[in-house]
Amino acid sequence: MNRSVALRGGALALMLAIGFVAGAWVDQAYPEWVPYIGHRSVQRIDVTSIQQAARLIQADYVDSNVDTKKLAQGSIQGMVSSLGDPFSIYFTPDQYKRLQDNYAGRYTGIGVYLSFTTTGYPVITGTVPGSPAAGAGLRTGDQIVKVGDRDIKGITADEATALIQGNEGTKVALTIQRGTETLPFSITRAQIQVPTVRSATVGNRVLYVRIYQFGAQTSKEFATALKGGLPGSSAMVLDLRGDPGGFISAADDVITEFVTTGETFETRGRSGTNRHMVGSEHLAPNIPLVVLVDANSASAAEIVAGSLQVHGRAKLVGTVTFGKGSVQEDFVLSDGSDVHMTVERWFLPNGVTIDKKGLTPDVTVKLATASDAYDVAQPSLGFAKDTQLNAALNLLAGG
Repeated sequence: MNRSVALRGGALALMLAIGFVAGAWVDQAYPEWVPYIGHRSVQRIDVTSIQQAARLIQADYVDSNVDTKKLAQGSIQGMVSSLGDPFSIYFTPDQYKRLQDNYAGRYTGIGVYLSFTTTGYPVITGTVPGSPAAGAGLRTGDQIVKVGDRDIKGITADEATALIQGNEGTKVALTIQRGTETLPFSITRAQIQVPTVRSATVGNRVLYVRIYQFGAQTSKEFATALKGGLPGSSAMVLDLRGDPGGFISAADDVITEFVTTGETFETRGRSGTNRHMVGSEHLAPNIPLVVLVDANSASAAEIVAGSLQVHGRAKLVGTVTFGKGSVQEDFVLSDGSDVHMTVERWFLPNGVTIDKKGLTPDVTVKLATASDAYDVAQPSLGFAKDTQLNAALNLLAGG
């Protein structure tokens, strides 16, 4: 098995070859007890009933051409699902490969930015210029109700990625809710390179930077946005609305640009406490800063917003955030599939967890509709209806 650290938010992608972790059957030569081969603790897992069920299906199921690979994947899926943790997920080899490409900002899909809730439908928060989604007419504020025939209410970001992305040239059918209208779309997937950071100047020389997710290129893209936009800027707005999270390393780097000393955050798990400390590059240690957040700001986005708030470095404007205080790791199995599993909890520098309760903004402002949010990819549309961004600009103007 290969193990990669990932927070969904993600974390630094760290691949360690340590042999196949047993616990899911791969053939019929199963021992009755299989040890977990890992870095935390050794426990014995009774796989007798799994083995018996597999043999029964192979021997007695009405169709003889049973796909043993699907049986194996199904057994793993069942074990992961039995944890009752919405953030512990099993991915097939193809799904995991697409997920890794997505982390790298490189994928085959339609080119939409999405925000998620546990009870509602994903909302489009922007489209990539020139993408199939933009060409098909999808808009900011559209809700994706179905992918194909599947209702996706309450779907996670990773599950949506696996459903919407696919091979280049193939089509994906979406059912869109736009106001009172329900609209069908059939969109052809294409190769897309998506920036995770976009920036512009708004108001009175205020640098606006939006991070859509914390991917493999975010640290570099964010530093580039600061270097290009800070000269001549009087203040800054960091927009983390709708950001589902990403790599821990990127969260560390973003915090470090604004905070010069101390702890960024810490994680706690079976192996103890790991304190993440501020790094060495501080491009914006003094510029007045406001961070925009909403109910779909999650995980790594909450790490950044919460740490900047605790350090007294920024005010938060918007609504209470998602409340995801857990860390996942990617355990890559021998067939290329992946067990994306919760292994730690994370805490702010003051020792507080935001899990299941979120961050509370310093200034609470609601957005009337998702489509009112400023779209930095289409700056000509302006931000007159974006009540949260305007509140941030007023706060900065008042010092």
